[in-house]
Formats: sequence, structure tokens, C-alpha cells
Amino acid sequence: MSFGLLLRVLAAASLLTLAGCGPHTPKPVARAPDVGWAVYGGDAGGQRFSPAAQITPANVGDLAVAWTYSTGEAARHDLKHASFEDTPILAGGRLYVCSQFDAVSAVDPGTGRQLWQFDPKVDPKVGYPNEFTCRGVAYWRDPAVADNVRCSERVYVGTVDRRLIALDAATGAPCAGFGKSGTVDVGAGVVLERTGQMQITSPPVIVKDTVVIGSSLDDNERVREVSGAVRAYDARTGAPKWSFDPLASQAPGNVSGAANAWAPMSVDPVRGWVFVPTTNPSPDYYGGLRKGPDGQANSVVALDAATGRVVWSFQTTHHDIWDYDVPAQPTLADVAFGGHGTPAVIQGTKQGLIFTLNRDTGAPVIPVDERPVPQDGAAPGEQLSATQPFPRLPRPLSPSTIKPEQAFGLTPWDRNHCKKEIAAARFEGMYTPPSLQGSLEYPFSGGGVNWGGLAFDPTRQLVFVNTSNAIHKITLIPAKDVRAAQRREPNKEISPQTGAPYGMKREVVFSPIGMPCNPPPWGQLHAIDMRTGRVVWEVPLGTTRDLAPGSQLILHHTGTPNFGAPIATASGVVFIGAAMDNYLRAFDAASGKELWRGRLPGGGQATPMTYVWQGRQYVVIAAGGHAKSGTKRGDKMVAFALPGPLR
Repeated sequence: MSFGLLLRVLAAASLLTLAGCGPHTPKPVARAPDVGWAVYGGDAGGQRFSPAAQITPANVGDLAVAWTYSTGEAARHDLKHASFEDTPILAGGRLYVCSQFDAVSAVDPGTGRQLWQFDPKVDPKVGYPNEFTCRGVAYWRDPAVADNVRCSERVYVGTVDRRLIALDAATGAPCAGFGKSGTVDVGAGVVLERTGQMQITSPPVIVKDTVVIGSSLDDNERVREVSGAVRAYDARTGAPKWSFDPLASQAPGNVSGAANAWAPMSVDPVRGWVFVPTTNPSPDYYGGLRKGPDGQANSVVALDAATGRVVWSFQTTHHDIWDYDVPAQPTLADVAFGGHGTPAVIQGTKQGLIFTLNRDTGAPVIPVDERPVPQDGAAPGEQLSATQPFPRLPRPLSPSTIKPEQAFGLTPWDRNHCKKEIAAARFEGMYTPPSLQGSLEYPFSGGGVNWGGLAFDPTRQLVFVNTSNAIHKITLIPAKDVRAAQRREPNKEISPQTGAPYGMKREVVFSPIGMPCNPPPWGQLHAIDMRTGRVVWEVPLGTTRDLAPGSQLILHHTGTPNFGAPIATASGVVFIGAAMDNYLRAFDAASGKELWRGRLPGGGQATPMTYVWQGRQYVVIAAGGHAKSGTKRGDKMVAFALPGPLR
């Protein structure tokens, strides 16, 4: 029997098994006090925690679809290059949703009925580095304006074509006094080599009356990339306030650009600071034109939101040539490590490391060691850092060593292929430099942790974070040979790194049947006790059901690579989508046991949110898929709730 036929038979068997599940009679639900979710990360510090407790480990199995909302993008656009990564927010009595093409909708929180929609009409024909996506919007109530006055409540959205737009939260109409007819051109004055070179994918943040926004830039295209400046604007008028260039303090003579902040930022409203995760200098895989420090690249940076002044910064990767930028929102939390309460910043990285920093100074709360890393095999002209920072706790969440004999495969044939792939490349562990021979990058640049970040339960002192596990092979190509390589392998990611002596080819190391060559689990959800820094549990996240139907009956406990984040609730339920199957899942915060899964109409590569509205708790997730993962596309927001009558 062929592998494909076997999968079809197993898929049929799994459908028969599901068909045998009988209906469940819903029980009455105790009315709960209303709880909101007013910012992208749940609170300004990105804890992704809700005090909502109506849904518990005991009743989460009763969850059912309460409503769905379609943004209309499936009818307006081809979704092939779109990722529905939005986390809605609930503020001012409305749920605000941002579509893949930056259309903002206000939705009734209890029914999913559309109240208004604003479409900025982005051009779908332009190519952008992160394709078409919008992770969220920001809400602001102007304290200087009376209630019910137009634009007293505002929703801000950053678009892929570099606009910052302010909308009246009640009607969706642009706020005429902000910028030009409601719009500020974030890219004003930036000279681009192509239209889509710069975009905005993550929501702005607001500190008092200042709106702060970052950007996403081309990867690996050129050495002299445009500046990755973070920009701030007056929340009322759109007038520029300040900009922060992470490379302004780099060593004199360094040739590079970028170091932008594409991932979400966080805010401490008491201190008046914004916390910025920055990327690596350009290009990703060659640093020979950088002879000294990289300024605040690859760092968590605390800025005074009133002035843009750097308060402190902490670098997570030195002289980055692995695309190991800081990919996720810094999480602000009071941690009890070692029995001492400390205001902290918790930062996950693509390497699967979790740094815990003092929020006031940036000094490590949990000690960080500088450890020697591989030095052999680097391209001529490269100047590697001799050491890299490693936190002592928690232990790395992603594996970083592999030998040919550890290669994974479903059959001897594909396992042998993977063994050869691993053996043929240079690899001496994490931070093996890219080479002309081809070097393994493990963890790959998709994570470890990616843009979803983590959730923090302040009562239980638990961090919940998901990671991916795969290998990249990075091969440097002499600049004169790049065009020929692109023609020879048109379906591979081959980038010129113009201005460097080498271009690069980046590929995930797969078997001939499309499975990762490294052993599973390929995706996990972890829980870390921040009192001790210890991992208390970790479980595989996701199945291969929607990658190869029926294969989950062969491949048990593999998990999948994932994009999105978990959220935590006061009742001890952790919700997460993220995996490359079409499910929203609930886990027990204490044990990691999977308690429930809800089927989605598309890929749930987004971070869910939860709120209580008129006595009922809802859990909402974007289910529209992820372009680069190839998951099922769509335009639906799905809300789950306990279906019984309120009492």
C-alpha cells in the first residue's frame, strides 16, 4: 500500500471515530462579572492573562461556537499571500478586528454582528517582506475630550503600505485632525529601492498621548538597508515627536541598516517607558562589514516614551549572522524568582532562551553567562563574537544539537536521506557560522519562540510559551554566482545580500516526503515556574492532521511548528491555537493536560483573546491561516463560549 493511500484509509477511519461521538447537553452557566481585553497583549505589558474564570478545567469541555464573523477579505482578495494573525481587542464596548489587508472592523462582542468597517484599500499586487498581515490595533480614549465627541475614542492601525491611521472608534470614520485626513505617512522621507521594502505588521502602542510604531523591512536583500527607526507621533495631531534608530550608536565605519522593530512592543504606563524588541543589522547572514558593536540591535530596549531617550538596553545576540532577532513582545511582570519580588521584563528568543531582566535597569534577574560558541568555518572577512549570552534558567526550551544518527524518517529511505543532509553540512552546535559548505542553524530562525511571545499568570507565577523545532541549512553563495543559483533553483529562498561578498540560500531541512529531518516534537507548549526558573511541564503542541490527513494515527505526539501565543486565565485554563492544524486548544495550567480542542474553519496561527460580556465568557481567535506555513486560508473570527443559559 502506498503512503498516500495509507493516509487516506487512516483519514476515513478517523472520521468514523469522530462520528461516534454523541451530543452533550449544556449545563446552566453562572453569570460572571464583565472583563475586557483592551490592548493587544491583554494589558499594556503583554502578559496575555485574563482574570476571567467562568471557563474552568472542569467545564471547558462544554465549549461550543458562539458566533463567527467574516471580515469579507475572502471575497475581496486572493488570500494566497495573506496571514490572519490578528488578536482582537475589546474596548469601549466594541470588539475591534484587523484583517490581513488592514481592514478594521468593529464587532458586537456578544453576537459577532459588524457595527462598522474601514478599508484602507492597500494594493494587493505589491510584494512585502512579511506578505499581508495585521496583528492588531490600538485603542485610545482622549482624556481632554468629552464623551460622545467625534474621535474622543480612537482606534489606530498601521498598514502594510506604511500608513498610521486614526479612526473614530464609534463610527470608523478617519479622524480629520490627525495627520492628513486621519493618516500619517510613517515612511515619509525614507528612500526605498522598491515599493514593498518597508511595511507595518504589528500594532502601535500608546503612552499617555504618544503613539509609537515600528516597521518590518526586507530580509537579506542588501547590506545598506534603510534605517529600522522606531517613530513616535502625537496621538491627537499625528505630529512627529521623536525617532529612535537602534544603530545610531553602532561602531563608526560599520556598514549596515535595519535593526528595526517588527514585533509588538510593550508599555509601562507608570514609568512612561516603551519596551522595544529590535532585530539584527542587515543583511541577516553576513556581518563582515560590521567591525564593532551593533548599537542596540538584537536587543530589548527601554525608551522614555516622552523623548525617545534610551533608558537601558540588553543584547540577546552579539554580532548576529543567524537572523536571531528579538522576535516577540517583551512581557512586563513582577516575578518572584528566589523569593524576591522584582519588576521584570521576560523575553523569549528564537534560540528558545528566556531572559528575565530587571525592568528598571536591564540587569539580569536570573543570571546570564557569556559562553564560548563555535568559531570555525566562518566566511572570509567575518568577525564573530567569541561568546554569546545564555541565561542560567530556565534551561533552553529548544534542542540545539543533532548528529546524523539522530535523523528522523518514517522509512529507512527518507531517514537515510536526512542522515546524509545532516552529515554533509557544518554543525558544531548553536551559533555555527554560515558557510560556503552549508551550515545547520538549529534552532532555525523561525524559533524557538517567534512573534507570539508568552503568557504570564501572576498568581501562579507561571510563564506559558510555545516553541517550534526545525533545522535551517544556510549556504553562502559568492556574489557573482547568486543570479545563476536563483535561475537554477527558482523555488528556493536565495537572496543576494547586495553589497556583501556573498548571497545566501536558506532552506528547512526536510525529508523527501516533507517531514522535518530532526526528531519530534516539532512544536511544544512549556510552563516555567518563575519562582525557581524551572520548567514544570512541556507537552507537544499540534498534530499533522491538516498537513497530511490521517497521518496523526501514525505520528503520535509530534507537535508541529507554530505561530501565535498562548493566553492564561485565572481559572487555570491556558488557550492556544498556533499549531499547523485547524484547532484552538485548552490546557490545564497545573499539569499541561490537554482538556479540549475546538475545530476551526482555517489555520489558527494567531493569538486568541478572552473577555466576559454581559455575564458570558468568550474565547476568540482568528482562523484564517498563515501564508508561509501553507495552512488553510480564510477570513473568519471564531468565538467560543459555554452554551448553557446564564443564571
